[in-house]
Amino acid sequence: MAVTTQARPESRATTTNKWVYLFEEGNKDMRDLLGGKGAGVAEMTRAGLPVPPGFTITTEACNAYYASGKIYPDGMWEQAIEALHHVEEKTGKKLGDVKNPLLVSVRSGAKFSMPGMMDTVLNLGLNPQTLEGLAKLTNDRRFALDAYRRFAQMFGKIVLGIEAEKFEKRLELAKEKAKVKTDPELKPEQLEKLVKEFKDIILKESGKPFPDDPLDQLRASIEAVFSSWNNKRATDYRNFNKIPHDLGTAVNVQTMVFGNMGNDSGRRRLHARSQYRRESPLRRLPAQRAGRGRRRGYPHAPADLIPEETDA
Repeated sequence: MAVTTQARPESRATTTNKWVYLFEEGNKDMRDLLGGKGAGVAEMTRAGLPVPPGFTITTEACNAYYASGKIYPDGMWEQAIEALHHVEEKTGKKLGDVKNPLLVSVRSGAKFSMPGMMDTVLNLGLNPQTLEGLAKLTNDRRFALDAYRRFAQMFGKIVLGIEAEKFEKRLELAKEKAKVKTDPELKPEQLEKLVKEFKDIILKESGKPFPDDPLDQLRASIEAVFSSWNNKRATDYRNFNKIPHDLGTAVNVQTMVFGNMGNDSGRRRLHARSQYRRESPLRRLPAQRAGRGRRRGYPHAPADLIPEETDA
């Protein structure tokens, strides 16, 4: 879903509303405010699990965004920046730093699980300078270029609303020219060319160059996730599952971990309970007990402690 990046205000009045919570400030009982993912990662952080640092922008901020005509509520962006600085201190990395760049994911997270219905942006913080820093840190230029390629493709599709097919066609053409069948077989020089071609697509389709300022990337991506609450597939999903439309989605900004660094890394979606029988395999709860007290119409009943769905 395409969004229009809001101009950064020079100053804003202070606000008493708390729109942003660090993971360590939340808990499992704050699903209404932090969404399922936000409450889940907050509880895991409190339990001492090695959760990558991050923060959650509340569902109330999302509703206020819509109520004000798609403008960030007063003080929200400033609180997000303050939380970002905390994450930078905790990780020892900095968003936009050339030598040790912080990269983050920006994910949706409503009270009730809506898998695949809203939008996500990964590898945020990459630009021509931080790309070189990531390549040196990992000693793997191909990985860094692949991360940058993925980010440009995702940003163009999710944030700017460019048809995914335009990027996919260019990717398939690159593999055809390289005489390879899979993305991992593309070499650094081929990925570098592909990044440039993706940026050309973005300039042509949006009329604006791909943003290099990580804060501009972050601001636009948060807005895109807010906007995805009301995209067609999310609206249809809520209608089908009888989920209220006025809940809003939280936004989780979290330090990136990578599943594409090599054969010893990967990613997978974990469900802490059966989506169909509402069982909790991690706790061996009977189906009846696991589902007790849950409203009908929500097939993904949340666990009390562990988020019912997470990416790992």
